[in-house]
Amino acid sequence: MAVDFPSDGWIDEWKAQLNDNDEYAEKASDWGVGWNGDFIFTIEVDDEAKEKFPELVGDNDKVQYFIGLEGGECTGAYQVDDLEDVDYGFEIIGPYENWKKLANGEIGAIDSLMSGQFELNGDMQRVMQYSDGAVEMVETATDIETNFVY
Repeated sequence: MAVDFPSDGWIDEWKAQLNDNDEYAEKASDWGVGWNGDFIFTIEVDDEAKEKFPELVGDNDKVQYFIGLEGGECTGAYQVDDLEDVDYGFEIIGPYENWKKLANGEIGAIDSLMSGQFELNGDMQRVMQYSDGAVEMVETATDIETNFVY
């Protein structure tokens, strides 16, 4: 059964699949150990999304999710209304269409950062150091049967 993206159900499914992925656990075993490896994923949305899905977007121009990552495990995944309420080490920002391409496997994690399709707030050098884990994290997302909400 397909899960809507973005939604709490999708983020919950991603967390479950990450925690059930031995390859991710191995490749990301050092990620976030002794430092904050948690992410905020900021999905920029347009007026069409605001009209079609007001319960998801409200008056905002973005939807944000916290993804807790440490030692090859996803420690938490949920929607965030106010970034002041969470402690995170990285934020990745991009338009809905690019998140859709990423979740479909049409663009890669590292390539999309390097090409400017996404903006990273945080230590790019650290992301590159652990790029195998980042790639496996995104590849895990492509395994989710996804219904894109627009």
